[in-house]
Amino acid sequence: MTSTFRYLPDTDQDQKEMLSFLNVSSIDELFSDMPASIRLDGELAIPDALPEPALWKKMKNMTRQNMELPLFLGAGTYDHYIPSVVGHMISRSEFYTAYTPYQPEISQGELQAIFEFQTMVCELTGMDVANSSMYDGFTALAEAASLAVGHTKGRKVVVSRAVHPESRAILQTVAAGPGYVVEEAALSKDITDLDALGKQVDGDTAAVIVQYPNFFGSIEDLQEVKRIAKAHGALLIVSANPLALGLLQSPGRLGADIVVGDMQPLGIPMAFGGPHCGYFAVTKPLMRKVPGRIVGQTTDEDGNRGFVLTLQAREQHIRREKAMSNICSNQALNALASAVCMAALGKTGLREMAVLNLEKADYACKLLQQKGFSVLNQSPFFNEFVVQLPKPVADVQDALIDAGFIGGFDLGPDYGEPNGMLVAVTEQRTKEEIEAFIHALEGIVQ
Repeated sequence: MTSTFRYLPDTDQDQKEMLSFLNVSSIDELFSDMPASIRLDGELAIPDALPEPALWKKMKNMTRQNMELPLFLGAGTYDHYIPSVVGHMISRSEFYTAYTPYQPEISQGELQAIFEFQTMVCELTGMDVANSSMYDGFTALAEAASLAVGHTKGRKVVVSRAVHPESRAILQTVAAGPGYVVEEAALSKDITDLDALGKQVDGDTAAVIVQYPNFFGSIEDLQEVKRIAKAHGALLIVSANPLALGLLQSPGRLGADIVVGDMQPLGIPMAFGGPHCGYFAVTKPLMRKVPGRIVGQTTDEDGNRGFVLTLQAREQHIRREKAMSNICSNQALNALASAVCMAALGKTGLREMAVLNLEKADYACKLLQQKGFSVLNQSPFFNEFVVQLPKPVADVQDALIDAGFIGGFDLGPDYGEPNGMLVAVTEQRTKEEIEAFIHALEGIVQ
C-alpha cells in the first residue's frame, strides 16, 4: 500500500506513549504552566489535514488564481531579470543544504562562494571590506548605525526622511537597546534638505544616514553629506541599491564610511517580500567592528589557495562586552544567488541592465508629464519617481488592478501624501506595457 504521507506523523498511540513518559495525562496538562491568558482557547481555524496527492491538487488549483500582471510597484522589492543559471546553481545540494562553514577543510566550495560575493560587493560599493551577508538591507542599516555609535562614542544618529520608512522604523527599534537617539532629517522636496542637515548634525552625532538612490528614486549629493558629517566627526552611512551602483559613482569614492543595502535586485525573486539578503561594506579602519563574519583567502601548507572564516565579531566567538552585534548568521544561499547573477551579467551586462532601468523610468516619467501629470522629483532619479494624482492612491490602485496592472506605492501612510504614488519602472517593463499603464492611469483619474 502506498503511503499518503511523505513524512510519518505521530499517531494517537505515539502521543499517549510520550505523555506517559512525561508523566502527564494530556496535551493541556503539558502546557499547564503557561498562563491561561496566553494559551489558545479553542481549535486553530485551519482546514483538516489532507493526504499529499489531494493537497498537491488543491495547491495547483490555487496557483491558477495567481495574477500575472505588469508590475509598477517597487519601494524596496523589485521585478528584475534573473539569469536561469542562478536557479540551477542554488538548487545544487552542496549549496542549499549548507549552513555555517565552521570546518574549512570540508567547506571550501561554500567559503569560496561567500568570498566571491564579498569581493563583488567591494567592487560595486568602492569599499575595502565586505562581510558574508546579512538578513536584509533594512536590518543591515540598523547594524551600521550601532557600529557607528560604538566607534565614535556619539549618542545621536541623524537619518534622512528619504530613507526607506521600514529602515527607519527598524533603526528606531534597534536604537532602544544601546540607548542612542535617532533624529530624522527634513526633506527639500525629493531629497535631503542639506541646509537643515548642516544645522542638525553636531559633535554628538555618530553618523549621518542617507539612501542612494533614496526612497523616492532620487540621487542624493553624497559628497556634500560627507562634508557635513566629517565636519563634526560623524561617519557617513549609505544605504545603496546595488543595481544602481552599476551606473552611479560608487559611495566609497564619494566618501562613505559604511555602505549597506539589499541584494534583492540582483538574482533574488520578489517572493512576496522575502527572504532577502543584506550586504555590509566598510573602510579598512572599521573592519574589526563589522557584524557577522568575513571569509578570507589564504594558502595551505602546500601553497594551495584556500578560504577560511577570518573574522567573526560576534558574542558567540569573542567576549560579550567586546561584541558589536548579536547577529549570528548570514544569508549564504541568497548571497550565492546574487553572486551568480552578477557573474552571469558581467560588468557590461550589469551596467546595461542599470541603464535600461534609468531610460525606461525616464520614458515613463516624460510620457506622464505629457499627459498632464505632475512629477515630484526635481533631482535626477534612477528607476523610481513620484507622480501626483488628483485622487487618493488607494482608489487608483484598485482601479489599476481591474485594468490589468499593479500600480505604485502609496506614500500616504508614511509621508502624508495621500495622492502621491511611487512608481517603479524596471528593465522588465516593455514599451507597450508602459504606454498601456499610463493610458489606463489617465482614464482612471479622469
